[in-house]
Amino acid sequence: MKILKKVSLDELSFEKGGGILPVVVQEEGTGRVLTLAYVNREAIQKTIETGYAHYYRRSHGRVMMKGETSGHVQEVVNILVDCDLDAILYVVRSRGPACHLGEETCFHNRLKEAENIKKK
Repeated sequence: MKILKKVSLDELSFEKGGGILPVVVQEEGTGRVLTLAYVNREAIQKTIETGYAHYYRRSHGRVMMKGETSGHVQEVVNILVDCDLDAILYVVRSRGPACHLGEETCFHNRLKEAENIKKK
């Protein structure tokens, strides 16, 4: 396994996304994608300080801890950064459903037209 390079918070390209970055949330162990959310600097700092996932909730205009109202928290075990420094990956241990609709993952819908994707 290749050794990961270390990137500081100050190196992240927040300006590309108007102050926020997308964060893919992946379940530790299974590698299953649970959700796509957004973070700003404050959300990442709170995540690091507490060990629990915090996101910038665009609909609320503020940072919130995942599970703040539902109790379905996500313990963060690793934070990875993409090569362009403009996307984040949280590897988490999830306690309860990731989706606000009660589903295990937010990706529980299939695009109807995708059934016609040609397989080689």
